[in-house]
Amino acid sequence: MVYSKRRTLVIAVCCICRNRFVCRFLFLPGDSLLFVGGIYAHEITKPDLTVVPGLSYQFLEMIGLGAIRNQWLDLIILILLITVAGIAGNMVGYWFGKKSGPALYRRKDSFFFKQKYLHQAKDFYDKNGGFAIIVARFVPFLRTFAPIVAGIVQMDRKKYFFFNVVGCIAWVVTMVSAGFFLNKIFPGLQHRLELIVLVIVLVSTLPIIFKVLKSKREKNAHGA
Repeated sequence: MVYSKRRTLVIAVCCICRNRFVCRFLFLPGDSLLFVGGIYAHEITKPDLTVVPGLSYQFLEMIGLGAIRNQWLDLIILILLITVAGIAGNMVGYWFGKKSGPALYRRKDSFFFKQKYLHQAKDFYDKNGGFAIIVARFVPFLRTFAPIVAGIVQMDRKKYFFFNVVGCIAWVVTMVSAGFFLNKIFPGLQHRLELIVLVIVLVSTLPIIFKVLKSKREKNAHGA
């Protein structure tokens, strides 16, 4: 039982970390995972309505501090753990992009690859890099590719690290705190997780869908 509880926290943190830099895990939950993590930060209500210590308790127990029980400490610990994982994951993505970038600059144009797009991406990051890194944290799909592209276009490492940290803190604090405090206001949230995840996914992806449809309509209008 102890192993199972610890594994829950480890899996959650690892998902955040690897979803930041591994493209094939593009569809792993991000916002919804943090929100649900906030709900479970202090206490977990089982289907039989028994209440057990939450996710942060698992970490405290692992380091021998399981006797400490404080909801605010649990919130802070979970935020710190996920923030560190998110920052580390994005830095690995940036490193991967930076190492593969020079080869792409030497690559010839093809049907799927155009040098002009690479230079356009570099110009965009030179102008809006910091803003793009922060905003990408809150946008599904973009949050996976943003650090890799930043590395490919050789964005300054110190500048990237700074905005990576700022963006990660803003994202984690916002999502985890939202789950934590809404669970305090509406205790029944733990029994509506499927609906909560669905709503968060829809809210996160609808702006992208609208943007794609708008671009497609404008393209068709110009073509006509």
